[in-house]
Amino acid sequence: MATIRITKQFSFEAGHALFGYDGKCKNVHGHSYKLGVTVQGEPIKDEDNVKLGMVIDFGDLKKIVKQEIVDKFDHATVFNKNTPHVELAEELQKRGHNIILVEYQPTSENMIQDFAERIMSRLPEHIKLFSLKLQETETSYAEWYASDNL
Repeated sequence: MATIRITKQFSFEAGHALFGYDGKCKNVHGHSYKLGVTVQGEPIKDEDNVKLGMVIDFGDLKKIVKQEIVDKFDHATVFNKNTPHVELAEELQKRGHNIILVEYQPTSENMIQDFAERIMSRLPEHIKLFSLKLQETETSYAEWYASDNL
């Protein structure tokens, strides 16, 4: 039996601000994020299964990631709910803005960990999340590997 990895890429636009940071990212700003999701498993061997030869249907993986990440974070602004940014978040929500309040500083490093947990909770039991790559800019990204997080 061969273990195969497959990857699907996603993109979304989101804003954030890093409270207490000593650089420009303390200001509310946005990114065109790119998210690469790699899962692993064995291709289906059952010849009666319509998904014969697939580890997971790319459409099924897309549905999970869209529901858990893209549909929630696209065109949203992410703030740490434990900072004074919560006041700005409340005002923006009153004006109809899509705001996500999280328990962490919304860096790429923390967001990718959050995304890993969300995706893993939805994958079929026989499929494992192998890695994620969250690209914030053309030259900057964070990576998450299951093997580093056992």
